[in-house]
Amino acid sequence: MTGGVIQSIDYAAVAAPLVLALVAGLVLLLDAFLPARPGGARMLGLVTLGGLVAALAVVAVQAAGGGTRRTFCVPASLGGAPAPGRAAPASCSFVADRFSLLIAAVVLAAGVVVVLLSMTEIAAERGGGPAERGRIPAGEWYFLLLATLTGAVLLPASRDLIMLVVSLELVSLPVFALTALKRHDGRAAEAALKLFLVSVVSTAVTLFGVSLLYGVTGSVHLDRIDAALRATGDTAGSMAGNTAGDMVQVTAVAIVLVAAGFAFKIAAVPFHFWAADVYRGAPVPIAALLSVVSKASGFAGLILLLTSALPGRAALWAPGVAVVAALTMTAGNVLAMRQRAAVRLLAWSSVAQSGYILAPLAVYAVAPRAAVGASVAYLVFYAAMNLIAFAVVLLVARLPEGQDLEAYRGLALRSPAAGLSLAFALVCLAGLPPGLAGLFAKIVVFRAVVDGGLGWLALVMAANTVAGLYYYIAWTARLFAPPAAGESRTVATRTAAGVAVAVALAVTVVFSVAPQVVLSVTG
Repeated sequence: MTGGVIQSIDYAAVAAPLVLALVAGLVLLLDAFLPARPGGARMLGLVTLGGLVAALAVVAVQAAGGGTRRTFCVPASLGGAPAPGRAAPASCSFVADRFSLLIAAVVLAAGVVVVLLSMTEIAAERGGGPAERGRIPAGEWYFLLLATLTGAVLLPASRDLIMLVVSLELVSLPVFALTALKRHDGRAAEAALKLFLVSVVSTAVTLFGVSLLYGVTGSVHLDRIDAALRATGDTAGSMAGNTAGDMVQVTAVAIVLVAAGFAFKIAAVPFHFWAADVYRGAPVPIAALLSVVSKASGFAGLILLLTSALPGRAALWAPGVAVVAALTMTAGNVLAMRQRAAVRLLAWSSVAQSGYILAPLAVYAVAPRAAVGASVAYLVFYAAMNLIAFAVVLLVARLPEGQDLEAYRGLALRSPAAGLSLAFALVCLAGLPPGLAGLFAKIVVFRAVVDGGLGWLALVMAANTVAGLYYYIAWTARLFAPPAAGESRTVATRTAAGVAVAVALAVTVVFSVAPQVVLSVTG
């Protein structure tokens, strides 16, 4: 048949998301057909945990093997003309390279911590007496969690616009249900509705931008979009004046719309207002998921879009990224200063951290490799530090008035393990010794921005780093302050949550002692 193409599938390349998808189906079947019994939710959690560890092992084997695996490829003869005198390579929709494997490892490692926190959350809900039983259905919870993680692993390997959008929605859609799965909780329902509305708007904006990019370039593959835009730039002089101008304007609008869609996902200014209410209303494990897994996926998609499809237009989008980064870190820090609830403070802190992650991308036109490496390195450091904080917050939230920062007064004296772990996480996020992981992360970003010639952005980052010290140190000081009169409550450390804290803490300590573990991979 003329013009036909048969695609072969490299199952080794897609092994990690395939494992997660199969385990998700297994969890749903086990929940549906196994009889209800005490410990059933714990078993489902352990199955989910096993699936994540297996997927993480697959990623580790692929990374150790080196090289790049590609699948779902389209020959150059279909939908694209090769450059004169040169054969164009096939364009692939799924590429397992160093970037995608690193993001997948971060997502899966964070997923392990989130599952451990989920086991604690579900056990606490089911152990709260007859009125509390069944408030969180374990089977649906773990199935949706695995679906989200499957999308988060697929997204950094996506190399066409359709797969990027589908993967991004696979990350986002299950989170609505997870947020609202805590039944009879009005705050959770409100958070789910807000997240749903924000996500619908961001998806619509993204799809509009994608349609414009496809209309301008005639392709959905990122490498072909780049080639088409470069060819358009080379031939613009031979076009009629109005036609050339229209093409440039449409391309600019498409870039703004697609970037804005991803800005919603990472809670960048001016699309950040949903963060605090959603984090506060969602169960703490889902807030942790949003702050690390969802954010990592959003940044992976944004980095792929800007650096694989639009590197030739860096002069157009880089100044906008610089401004958004400055506004995002400033807004996040200013709003975090006013918070009196732990989760809301972490939400605005997460917004500020998004600004730091964005900043190096503003110098992509000057130093492409250093810019991407600095952003990814900061993201890896941030993920480990932030998960410690959310794990301890989950434990304290079980206390009466545990959402308020005053509940943490004297925590290091009443519950030394939890208090000292949280103190270390906050010091890391502030970028102060002995939290060297945060310090190294900020140095990497500062160096990339300064070397790229954006001195003004480095000054904004320095001012925001000082501003961030206020609320991080204030929270840390509460941990060591004398407890209120008559206050002797200790944090009940459940096994799963204790393991989550230990895992995140161990990784952060390793990053603090040997930052080259991250820097050598991202450099």
